[in-house]
Amino acid sequence: MLSNKRSRGKMSRWIWSPLLPLLLLLLPSMSEVQAQVENRVIFLPGTFQNVSVSQNETVQAVVSRIAPEVAFVTLQFHTQHRNATLSYTKLPGLGLSLTAVDSGLLSALEPGQTSLSLFLSSPDDDTVAGTGVILSFSSTDPVPGACNTEFTLDIDPNVYIHYNLYETTIRFAPANLGYERGETPAVCDRSTGTNTRWRLQYDVYQYFLPENDLSERSLFGGIQAVADIQGMTENGKRVMTLSSSDMTMAVFNSIPGQGVIYSVIVRDPLLNTSASYVPVHTYACSFTSTLDGCQTLGKLSTKFFFTIAGLAGLFVCFFGHRFFKCELFCMGFSFAAFFFFVLIARTTELSYDICLTVSAVIGVVGGVILVMSWWRFGSVMACIVVVGLMLGFLIASTVLFTPIGDIDVFRRSDVVFWVTFCSIMIIVPLFFVRWPREGNITTCGVVGAYAVILAVNAYVYTSLSYITLNILKRFLNNNYSAVFTDVPFQTIDYVLITVWVVLGVCGIVLQLYRERSRPFFPPSPYLMWLQERERRTTNVLDPSHHFPSLPNRLLARARQLTKRMEPAGEHTPLLL
Repeated sequence: MLSNKRSRGKMSRWIWSPLLPLLLLLLPSMSEVQAQVENRVIFLPGTFQNVSVSQNETVQAVVSRIAPEVAFVTLQFHTQHRNATLSYTKLPGLGLSLTAVDSGLLSALEPGQTSLSLFLSSPDDDTVAGTGVILSFSSTDPVPGACNTEFTLDIDPNVYIHYNLYETTIRFAPANLGYERGETPAVCDRSTGTNTRWRLQYDVYQYFLPENDLSERSLFGGIQAVADIQGMTENGKRVMTLSSSDMTMAVFNSIPGQGVIYSVIVRDPLLNTSASYVPVHTYACSFTSTLDGCQTLGKLSTKFFFTIAGLAGLFVCFFGHRFFKCELFCMGFSFAAFFFFVLIARTTELSYDICLTVSAVIGVVGGVILVMSWWRFGSVMACIVVVGLMLGFLIASTVLFTPIGDIDVFRRSDVVFWVTFCSIMIIVPLFFVRWPREGNITTCGVVGAYAVILAVNAYVYTSLSYITLNILKRFLNNNYSAVFTDVPFQTIDYVLITVWVVLGVCGIVLQLYRERSRPFFPPSPYLMWLQERERRTTNVLDPSHHFPSLPNRLLARARQLTKRMEPAGEHTPLLL
């Protein structure tokens, strides 16, 4: 019995002895993500940590294991749409805390310091859940926001964002040169030499989250992908570079419902070092609004309007030239509705639904006028000019939707933009003079297929709607020229581009084949009626010449109904 116990003891020691070094190696990796314990959570540099802050609770964020070569660190904390307060002290105070959805604090370290504490709290009566990370920087890296004179923090590494229906604006404080622990930082504005902060440059980056995805998981995944310098340069898109003499702001196109992360990386070209500001995100919509929130972006009126437009566009795409009056009505409707929507929105304070309703009514009038002008006067070319302008508008919008539209000359000058736009728009109808039928069928296919894409956009977000929406925004907003109009191109956009091309090509080919043996355009009904009336009055051999006209027939019928029949006296049968 004793020998068996001794043998089992030796065996257990033999099993555990090789496992002990392995466990010791696993302990650091097991501690990489620390669990939140009561009101305290430990952050490790470069490691994301999920934190939940209850109402009326303050969580102490402890930063540990700071390397000696680190001169300053930033703690950034991100939530999806609820504000969180990040503070240097347990009780938040002015200049010592920041309340925002994307917040960050920069701490300059003292000699020998290896840890520090910051504090997280919920400013509202609700629990806040988010993700945070610590980023460390050396003494040669620039210090983001160290020359702040605009915002409340002394050193402010945050990017501040503001959006409306048309544009999204980001602002940030200038950076300063890096310095060793315990040293005094350089003066910000004493001189503008190469040994001052004026040599620094700022790269503004943009990163699009997956389309049609408003989930918290998608946002946190995006934040983790671009929180540091390497992640943003690899995954994001650099849209502009600012020098220290430029205003520290940038303006972008608002895309309601589309998640976008913006960040700024400050570079020191002399030392070839860099540091990142705290990234900020926006969906250009509100998560708390019950009327126009991110979850209810598609207004019922918009869905109804563009569903009808999509069905009409599908009809025009395949049968527009055959049913010429229907095509003219749709084109006249679109032309008049767009023009008067811009006019009403610019000159009145009516709500969106009322503007859309009034524009639709006026569009119906415009469609009827275009049809009646062709019915009465029979001028095909006058109507084709309007049709050509519709195709020219779409082509010009598409050209300026590409990166060409973000060239500085178009962004900085409204005159250059609109002259270029109108030139493209007017050139297109000139081709219709030489090939009127082919031009009309091409317009039916291209414009009709795009109307189908707009109908899809009413239910599922697609960037293709911004081909025309960017032009509409520029019409309605005087300062829209300074906006970067980048939009995300993801899987659904490529699918819808394919649908647009296939519908357009099929519609054009089908109509060209079907109309190859028919007259170029149907004759005017009014002119045909005039010719028929002239023929009846001059051709006495035509039986219809002796047939009374419609007014005379109606008058005779009315007389029969109102005239009293007089008795003709005695009626006797005729003798055979």
